[in-house]
Amino acid sequence: MKHPPAFWAEHVAAANRTDMSAAAYARLHGIAVKSLYYWKRKLRAEVVPIATAKPVGDKFVAVRMVEPVVVPPSSGCTLIMTSGLRLEIPVLPAPEWLAAVGRATQGVG
Repeated sequence: MKHPPAFWAEHVAAANRTDMSAAAYARLHGIAVKSLYYWKRKLRAEVVPIATAKPVGDKFVAVRMVEPVVVPPSSGCTLIMTSGLRLEIPVLPAPEWLAAVGRATQGVG
């Protein structure tokens, strides 16, 4: 059975959040570990162009964490930029990815 990319994005994110090996996670969820690795590489490759984008300016943004946020594995993420651009992502992205998007879009709009 062929699963859509969102299915794999959720499993890759969940596997990254757990302390078990990829093989153990795949066994637990009845998926092929080779497929899990494939999608992990594929999804990481889709992020690279944004993550390597040249930042615009050298401004810093202050961030204050009030308390940790626990996100259920199946929840998505909606990112609304100041320009009005809205990104809906099926899984919560890595903080590094969000930071890269923020740097790449500074001054845009």
